[in-house]
Amino acid sequence: MLTEMWPAGTATAKRGPARRGLVHRVAVTDVLSRVNAVAVLLVAVDVLAVAAAATAVSAHRGAALVLAATLLGVRASSRLYRRRLWLSWLHDLPRSVASTMTAFALLTCVALLTGQDPATTTAVQSAVLAFAVIGEPARLAVFAFGRWCRRRLGRCDRTIVVGAGKVGVDLVGTMLRHPEFGLRPVAFVDSEPQPDAASLPVELLDEDLSTAITRLRAGTVVLAFSHARDSPVVDAAIAAHRLGCTTLVVPRMFELHEDGPHIERLRSYPLVRLRSAPTSRPAWWVKRGLDVLLAAVALAALLPVIALCALAVLVESGRPVIFRQVRVGMDDRPFLLYKIRSVRIGDVDDSQSRWSVAGDARVGPVGRFLRRTSLDELPQLWNILRGDMSIVGPRPERPAFVREFSAIHDLYWARHRVPTGLTGLAQVHGLRGDTSIADRARYDNYYIANWSLWLDVKIVLLTVGELVCRRKR
Repeated sequence: MLTEMWPAGTATAKRGPARRGLVHRVAVTDVLSRVNAVAVLLVAVDVLAVAAAATAVSAHRGAALVLAATLLGVRASSRLYRRRLWLSWLHDLPRSVASTMTAFALLTCVALLTGQDPATTTAVQSAVLAFAVIGEPARLAVFAFGRWCRRRLGRCDRTIVVGAGKVGVDLVGTMLRHPEFGLRPVAFVDSEPQPDAASLPVELLDEDLSTAITRLRAGTVVLAFSHARDSPVVDAAIAAHRLGCTTLVVPRMFELHEDGPHIERLRSYPLVRLRSAPTSRPAWWVKRGLDVLLAAVALAALLPVIALCALAVLVESGRPVIFRQVRVGMDDRPFLLYKIRSVRIGDVDDSQSRWSVAGDARVGPVGRFLRRTSLDELPQLWNILRGDMSIVGPRPERPAFVREFSAIHDLYWARHRVPTGLTGLAQVHGLRGDTSIADRARYDNYYIANWSLWLDVKIVLLTVGELVCRRKR
């Protein structure tokens, strides 16, 4: 049932090695399913149209390359090659024309600013117009072919609908009557389904969503409304997101919802398409590359500082100078986190169960200085190089506290969808030490939902600013 999906108190326990294997299998399937035939054909049609247009106006090779890069780049940034439910050439035409006009204006400005001769400028402008004349009819044919394949060949995504109320039942009926939208419903997930749901040729499931996605090989999850009082729709969205499914959400007040960049249409129903998981985007590989580069450079540059800090700890309280502690990382995998020891070693090791050492007599002057300046965190650069952590991400916590906080705070477990970090959005908003766990979870989940490389840069800059201001106080 829906209410059984990863309840807060048992989320960590239910995601062990078997869960990680499940995530891996679905992730591989997801990569293959993302090769969308209509999107590939649209790219191919535009490439051929650019080549034909450049040949028709006899543009030289350099001008043809600039023409192709500008047109395809602008059209890609306008999301003309996106996955979509509604294969409508007329619906897409304004966006297509606008992107072509933008490319026309950009190429004209570049030609004027670089002092191109009038003949070359005219040839490039003519090529853009020829591209539109050649490309638009071809795009119309691609959309028609895509609809035909969905209707006749069953080229549809296997879809699970979460919520078997009136809206969910209507959505499934619409999918069955109109396969040209590319969704083939295979199951409902709802603890209190509407009676009409039983009359539809789809399963009513009595299992958690994650298992259903794997068993039914579903590629899309639609989140509709349920009559169940405790319907954890957000948990369902995160579960689908985490397993790599395309996630579509029926918005509240959908009758008044206007179209927008992330809105799909299933006949009269608007569906909000949630962005794919950050770790599945190409930009995430850029993030990982930057993590390795920056951590390696920082570790090499700061080795003398780390050595001095270690020497100060050694003089104040002896060995060991490096403190190792088990923390929980991405997908609940435990790892050893490294820090410069700031607390004197006692008779009892309470590091896994004691929340804060604020006011602890075991923290000497050196330890207080290291903690105040965050110099004790520098060995975590090694964790970043190893792949245990990232420079920016939710801060890692100890297993006992992960279990405790997951049982108390909504969606605390969902922080582990991405690697943990040396710094994070919660920390630059003052949530360090003994502060609100609920606020931290909200900031961390906001970070994951809105992740971008620019957001990481902002957090790093804010962290540097906070460290500088803290030293001045």
